[in-house]
Amino acid sequence: MAHLFHDAQQAIDDIGDGATIMIGGFGGFGMPENLIRALRNKGSQSLTIITNSAGMEENGIGLLCLNKQVRKIVTTDLAENSLFENLVLKGELQIELSPQGTFAERIRAGGAGLGGFYTPTGYGTIVAENKETRFWQGRNYVLELPLRAQFGLVKAWRGDPAGNLVYRANARNFNPLLATASDVTVAEVDELAAPGILDPDHIHTPGIYVQRIVQGERPDDLGRNGS
Repeated sequence: MAHLFHDAQQAIDDIGDGATIMIGGFGGFGMPENLIRALRNKGSQSLTIITNSAGMEENGIGLLCLNKQVRKIVTTDLAENSLFENLVLKGELQIELSPQGTFAERIRAGGAGLGGFYTPTGYGTIVAENKETRFWQGRNYVLELPLRAQFGLVKAWRGDPAGNLVYRANARNFNPLLATASDVTVAEVDELAAPGILDPDHIHTPGIYVQRIVQGERPDDLGRNGS
């Protein structure tokens, strides 16, 4: 059984300075806004954030960067976020860019306990700098290492006290992947269902991957979170 928390602040209370955190979402869709705001309020410093995209300046990951809490971000693009761009250029934020498909596979490898994989994507570019490469069957490949985190913050549409999660539409995106690759997965849900209500055939993330669950306050713009 996942531990049920009454509010987001309690659910992330032990995320301290220097933690590595995976955060779900694709732009603003499927992003655990309540958990992110709680992390901003806690004020933990020197965080490493692993997330698909930088999103916008005044919500999501941008809130943590505005508060000077992020030391490094591993992502696929800056999403035309001038805040991130300025912080990187000033040397106040480290950034590791990864092709999106490679990024997803690195998280999947982390969740599956794999030691890494070879991909042709990025060979001959800055993505391959200081990485092992191999030539096999007429193609060059780059070795990519798995991604894991101490904490994973995910957003789901519905969940139950056992931690089973159901995502809705495009809010599903990276959330199921990172739930498997985090030591402690904290799930923010729009709706909390009673045990046994969720159809087992419709569950996207089994409760075995979720350690904490909290029902978040619904955002004003429901479409932004794919709900």
